[in-house]
Amino acid sequence: MIVSAGIAPLRTPLALERRFGNLAGSRAYRLYVPSGYEGQPVPLVVMLHGSSQTPRDFAIGTRMDTMAEEQGFLVAYPDQPRSANIVRSWNWFRPGDQQRDRGEPAILAGMTRRIMQDFAVDPARIYVSGLSSGGAAAAIMALTYPDLYAAVGIHSGLAGGSAKSVSSAFSAMRRGALIRPMRATRPLPTILFHGDRDRTVAPVNGDQAIAQARPAGDLHASISLGHAESGMAYTKTELTAPDGNQGTEQWLLHGADHAWAGGSQVGSYTDPKGPDASREMLRFFMSHAKDEGSNRY
Repeated sequence: MIVSAGIAPLRTPLALERRFGNLAGSRAYRLYVPSGYEGQPVPLVVMLHGSSQTPRDFAIGTRMDTMAEEQGFLVAYPDQPRSANIVRSWNWFRPGDQQRDRGEPAILAGMTRRIMQDFAVDPARIYVSGLSSGGAAAAIMALTYPDLYAAVGIHSGLAGGSAKSVSSAFSAMRRGALIRPMRATRPLPTILFHGDRDRTVAPVNGDQAIAQARPAGDLHASISLGHAESGMAYTKTELTAPDGNQGTEQWLLHGADHAWAGGSQVGSYTDPKGPDASREMLRFFMSHAKDEGSNRY
């Protein structure tokens, strides 16, 4: 049995507080290691919190640690400090933070690779997800590092490149992007959740984000209506490539505002009444792995 970085087989889970830095800057992060980790290659999920949130708050609200313990994967929660943004928002609207090997994308990608060095991470099963500004940042990570991540989850976020300044960011949040968002040269499988009563990030942004992630070619569209156990209605739209590989999955949550669906009420910006976005994202993620030989997912 190989144990990475001197980590002995665990009998209890670990919540580690760490920091990563490179030429682009540094960020602290929280890393959850499940008790079942014994050095075997496991998936990694990178979770990007929303404005005014902390990694611990986001972990509690999404209950992702609980699911990591159940399913046996690592979860990283990068921290956006007030020194980088006064409201702790990821700077998804700044051109310098929308490019590969620059700014926040370079920091987050470097952090992901550092975790891969320190622990046994399955390189084919690395995923990134986020809420609000974190969702917009996750979309940017999918655009700038499609070679690193296998799939992306966007909750109440925006398409990558929807804004180029603070003023255009507020405009995009209210009405959708008025400029053409960045083009995905290699779209990643994407699952997206957005409330149709979102008063912080207009629902049209969800449409734009899923359009950005749309694979090329003819796709089969499947639309289904459903209700969460709590009663919240939703419309789920799936686009599937001709070879059967699922491209995107969009959940429109009826009556929902700006909150993580199905999250714990102990956390912030959660709506316990919705379908379980965390569990659905994980289902979607674990059905997609990179094929290094063919660059297909």
